Amino acid sequence: MTGARVLVVDDEASIRFVLRETIEAAGHEVTECSSGDAALEAIAEQDFEVAFFDIRMPGPSGLELLGQLRATGRRPAVVIMTALNSFENAVEAMKRGAFDYLLKPFSTDDIPALIERALRRRALENEVRGLKQSGGARQAASEERLVGSSPRMIEVFKIIGRVARTEVPVLITGESGTGKEEIARAIHAASARGDGAFITVNAAAIPSELLESELFGHEKGAFTGADVARAGRFRQASGGTLFLDEIGDMPVALQVKLLRVLQSGELTPVGGRQSEKVDVRIIAATHRDLDAALEAGAFREDLLYRLRVVPIEAPPLRAHREDIPLLVEHFLERHAADAGGARTLLPETLERLRAHDWPGNVRELENALRRALALCDAEVLTPEDFDFLRAETRTPETPPDDGVEQWVKSEALAALARGDTLDLQRTLLTRVERPLIETALRHCAGNQLRAAELLGINRNTLRKKITELGIEVPGRE
Repeated sequence: MTGARVLVVDDEASIRFVLRETIEAAGHEVTECSSGDAALEAIAEQDFEVAFFDIRMPGPSGLELLGQLRATGRRPAVVIMTALNSFENAVEAMKRGAFDYLLKPFSTDDIPALIERALRRRALENEVRGLKQSGGARQAASEERLVGSSPRMIEVFKIIGRVARTEVPVLITGESGTGKEEIARAIHAASARGDGAFITVNAAAIPSELLESELFGHEKGAFTGADVARAGRFRQASGGTLFLDEIGDMPVALQVKLLRVLQSGELTPVGGRQSEKVDVRIIAATHRDLDAALEAGAFREDLLYRLRVVPIEAPPLRAHREDIPLLVEHFLERHAADAGGARTLLPETLERLRAHDWPGNVRELENALRRALALCDAEVLTPEDFDFLRAETRTPETPPDDGVEQWVKSEALAALARGDTLDLQRTLLTRVERPLIETALRHCAGNQLRAAELLGINRNTLRKKITELGIEVPGRE
């Protein structure tokens, strides 16, 4: 992509000079401005594909310019420049829609590549907007679902942007319902493979005896019932992305074969004799603790290292409650038409939703809103429309007095009512492992080595679980 129109806005002449020389050398056209007001005039006169805004300058600041761009209808990919290494500035820039930010002084060697990435993303966004306006079949499901402006989500967005320009494997972890597949789709859509296939395989949903054929395909007559040859998901994803969901549930024997394909880039169908090359980008996801599975012998160490080149954690909804209003607005817009028109929420209704623990995460929130919309005849949703949610939110570490067994049964029924999955791993961690660990630590007066021996695990595993579950160790100051 060459010949783009680039706007450089900075009150320092030396910065404008360096950027102009670098950008023009890369084949782009540059317009310079020394203030925010001059930038607004330039933006009103012509459309720029990329813009570099300094944060502090006369007139509107770079961040203010970002906000005012929406009113003009212009959509350049904006790079914020700042001499202050401030986390707040970076987050605010991303929240307002900046493509990236540069810390002064920066290397001019990185500028041409940065512009190329910005142009690719802008082209993708224009394509998505065109498809939405025309009602096209291709929908950017990832952008539809990835909603948020909290620091936790901004970090996820930034990692997505960085990893999308690479081919490295990504491992997405997080509880059920946190949007792991949507993150994978976002990476695929923003990558150079975005026009290729995005193929999903759920290792937990396919019987182990069929999973090998599902992944690698099979030849005719390879086994009983193989009446015709099958390509397999790897070959279907050639040139695109293969999303291996719930990778933690894959049998160990099949993990060996998967590792061989990842190492060699070649596969052999079941019943086949010749291997063939495959060109696939791998993104995996799981709600399980793969380090614990590794220690238990249920997951291969070499495969874990191969998959976890770049880890991304999808945060639970309770960890970014400030995004609930945005998510509610998004889901209301998506589902209100099915319920007979637009709906709004009373402020106290929104507070009720913010206070709920959301064990099913974003998926549970969406299902709750769909249910309320379907059952409510009024234009406004009240707190009473969500009476099906638990009246009070218990913390995960506090089972009711009638015991863990009864709690598990009630939680299972509640999950089924929400249309959610029965998350065995999360239940074991929060309702069984946590009280056991706390009891052992109290019994051993905070001695972690003795507590680990009592629990039958090693000390490193115990320390990891103490950190993950936020357990307070007795006697620790």
